[in-house]
Amino acid sequence: MGEREFALTAPQLVLETDGDSQVMSPSRSYAVGRDPASDIVFTDPRVSWHHAVLHVGDGHWVLDDDGSTNGTYCEGHRVAHLDVGPGTVLWFGSPADGPSCRLAALPEPTALSAPRQPSALTAITGSFRPPTTVRPLPAKVVRIGRAPDNDLVVGDLSVSRHHAELRARADGRYEIADLESHNGTFVNGQPVLQALVGPGDLVGIGHSVFCLVGDQLQEFVDTGDIDLDVEGLTVQVAGGRTLLDQVTFPVGQKSLLAVAGPSGAGKSTLLNALTGLRPADHGTVRYDGRDLYRDYAELRSRIGLVPQDDILHTQLPVRRALAYAAELRFPGDTAPAERAARVEEVIDELGLAQRADQVISSLSGGQRKRVSVALELLTKPSLLFLDEPTSGLDPGMDRSVMQMLRNLADDGRTVIVVTHSVLSLDLCDRLLLLAPGGKIAWYGPPGETLEHFGYRHWPEAFEAFENERDRDWSGQFRSSPPYRRYIAGVTERPAAIPVPEPDPQAAVPAPAKPKPRRWRKQVGTLCRRYASALSADRTFLAVMIALPFVMGAMAHALAGSKLDESTALNALLILCVGGVLTGAANAVRELVKERTIYQRERAVGLSRSAYLCSKIIVLGTVTVVQSVVLTMVALAGVKFPPGTSGNFMPPLLEITLAVALLSVTAMMLGLVISALVKKEEVTMPLLVLVAIVQVVFCGALLELNGVPGLNQLSWLIPSRWALGAMASTIDLPRVVPGTLTDDPLFRHTSGVWLLDMGMLLALAVVYGLVVARLLRRHEPAVMRKQ
Repeated sequence: MGEREFALTAPQLVLETDGDSQVMSPSRSYAVGRDPASDIVFTDPRVSWHHAVLHVGDGHWVLDDDGSTNGTYCEGHRVAHLDVGPGTVLWFGSPADGPSCRLAALPEPTALSAPRQPSALTAITGSFRPPTTVRPLPAKVVRIGRAPDNDLVVGDLSVSRHHAELRARADGRYEIADLESHNGTFVNGQPVLQALVGPGDLVGIGHSVFCLVGDQLQEFVDTGDIDLDVEGLTVQVAGGRTLLDQVTFPVGQKSLLAVAGPSGAGKSTLLNALTGLRPADHGTVRYDGRDLYRDYAELRSRIGLVPQDDILHTQLPVRRALAYAAELRFPGDTAPAERAARVEEVIDELGLAQRADQVISSLSGGQRKRVSVALELLTKPSLLFLDEPTSGLDPGMDRSVMQMLRNLADDGRTVIVVTHSVLSLDLCDRLLLLAPGGKIAWYGPPGETLEHFGYRHWPEAFEAFENERDRDWSGQFRSSPPYRRYIAGVTERPAAIPVPEPDPQAAVPAPAKPKPRRWRKQVGTLCRRYASALSADRTFLAVMIALPFVMGAMAHALAGSKLDESTALNALLILCVGGVLTGAANAVRELVKERTIYQRERAVGLSRSAYLCSKIIVLGTVTVVQSVVLTMVALAGVKFPPGTSGNFMPPLLEITLAVALLSVTAMMLGLVISALVKKEEVTMPLLVLVAIVQVVFCGALLELNGVPGLNQLSWLIPSRWALGAMASTIDLPRVVPGTLTDDPLFRHTSGVWLLDMGMLLALAVVYGLVVARLLRRHEPAVMRKQ
C-alpha cells in the first residue's frame, strides 16, 4: 500500500452490531459479509459472502452494496449506494429481521480522561489502530517495564522488568533511554540506547508502540489483529531470471492464507520475502502499515516462522526443548515460574499436554509440527508463516494440521501457509496461486478458484500450468472481476495523514552500543541445551567414549614399553592422528545438522558469537577430556628416552598439552567444514580427507624442511606443529637421528616448543574467525550486518 498525501475530513465512527462495536477509521474501507476475512462478519445465510463495503468518499462516509443477493436496506428501502453518518441504521439480507448495524459518533472523553487526540499510529502508518491507553506526557520521567513498580506497566514477557525511561528534557523535548533491556528499545524500527523522540516517531517496546501526540502519550498494543499488505514484490537473480514478478495482494486480520503453485513458481522465494529473511529487490511488505524491511529489527519478534525442517533439538523432550527456547527469547529477569507458565500455555493450546515429556524424535510428523508451532507461539506472534507443514503426512494428519492453523487464525492471528496439498483448502479464507515465473494466477476464496480456471479438479489445473506455458495466467486474472474484488478493491485505500516531520536527530542510535548483558545468558542457556542434546544422543556418546581409548591403545601398542629409535616417531604420529580424529569428529556435523535451528533463532535475536562460543565451550571441554584420556592410555607405563626432560614441564604433561591443543584446533577445523558444507552426509568423506592430509603433512612420513612449497604449505596443517611440539619435548632428533627428524621445528628448545604451541593456538583462532564468517552466510540477509 503506497503512501500518498491524503486530507482526512470524514470523522471516525463507531459501528455497533448486536453485542459488539468497533471504531471505524476514515483511512481505510470496511468489508461486510459472511466471509470470515471480512471486517464486519455476519453468519446469517441471507447475507452474501461479500455483501457491502463502507468507506470514505468525497469527505464523507459511503455504503456501497457489493451486488448482494438479498440486498442492503436503510429505513425499509433497498439501497445500492448511500451516504451514511451518525444515526444511520443498516439492515443486511432483510429489511425486517436481517442482521443490522448502527453508526454512531465517537463518544466525547469524560471529565476524568485526557482530551482525545487523533490516533498517532493511524497518522503515521495509514493503518487504523485505536490507542490502547492514553496518558499525559510526563513532567520529568516515565519508567516503562514489566514490573509493577514502573510508572507504565507493560504486561508482556518480552519486555524487561525495567525496560526503558521516557524523559522530559529542559528544552521541552523528550528522549527515550533503554535500561539495558533484553530485547531492546526501538525508535522508528531501529534499536537505540538513547534517542530524541517527537511527533511522528514510533517508540517500540515489546508488542507495544508509543507515540507523542500533543500533550499525550498514546500506547498501541499489538494483539494480533493486524493487516499485511504486499505490493509489487519482485525478485530477480543473476542472469535476469525473475523469481517473483510484481506480486501484490492483501492479507486481512485473523485470516488463513494458503500459498500454492507448481514447483518453481516462487513459493519459497515469496515466503522469504514476506518474512524479511530475504527481502525482495523491489516492492514493499507493510505490517499494519509499517514497512517490514525498514523496521525489521523491531517487527521480527512479532513474526513466527515454521520451516519444513525441525527447529528444535529432537533429542530433547517437548517441555524441556520449549523451556530452553523460552530462556533464549524472554528477558533474563523473567522468573522461571513465568517462563514455565507460558510454556504450559502453548502446550495446552496446541494439544500437546499428554506428550509434553516425550522425546520429540519419537513423535509423529504431525505432532512434531505442532511442537515447532508451539515454539513460535511462545512470543505471541501476530503473523505466523509455515512452509509445507503437511509435507509427508497422511490425509488425516494433513487435515488435523490445517485445522490447527484454522483455529490459530480464529484465535486472533494472521496465518500464511505454503502448501502443495489441496486436501484442506476449504479451511482457508484465501488462496494465492502462483504461476511459473512468480506471477499471481489467482487470489481469492479457494472455492472460486477452479471455476475461474474452468476446471473441475485440482490435478487438471496443475497440469495446465505445465502444459500451457504460453498462457498468460496473470493477465487473465488481472482482467477478471475477482482481481478487482479481492486485490484492487482492497489495496487501493487512502494512506496516511501528513504528520509533522520528525526531529532529524531523534532516531539516531547511540554511536557505540555495548554488548548487551543477555550475551552471557545466551551462552549459558545454549551451553546447557547443547550439553543436554549431546548427552541424549547415545550414538554420539558411544563414539566419544570409545574413540580416545581405541586410538590410545593403538599408540600404546606402537610405543611398547619405551620410546626409542624404533617406536618414538610412530607413537607420536598415532597421537597426532588420534588427536585430529578426536577433535574433528566431534565437530564436523554439529553446525550443518543445526542449520535450520540456527537460522530461525538468529532471525529472532540470537547472537552469532554466543552460538559459536557455546559450541566451542561444550565441544572443547569434551575434546580436552578425550585428548587427556587418549594420551594417558597411549603413554601409560611407557618409559621416555634416558635423559629426557621437558622444556618447561614434565614430558608427559607437555605431550598431553600438545595433544589437547591439537584436538581443539582440529575441532575448530571440523567446525569450519560443518559451516561450509550444505549436507550432513558430505562431512564424513571430508573428515577422512582431513585425517589423510594431517598424516601426510605432519612431518613424520615426508621430509618437509627445505622443500619449497611443501614446507610452507605444511605451516597451515595443525598436526605439523603438534608433532613439532611433542618432538621438541622428547628431543626427537637425538632419539631418532636422521634427515627426517633433522627439522628446526623438532629441536629441544623452549623457543621452538613455544613456537609450535603458539602456531597451534593461532590456527585455532583463525579457524574460529572463518567459522564466524561462514555462519554469516547462512543467516537472514537483514541480520548479516549485526
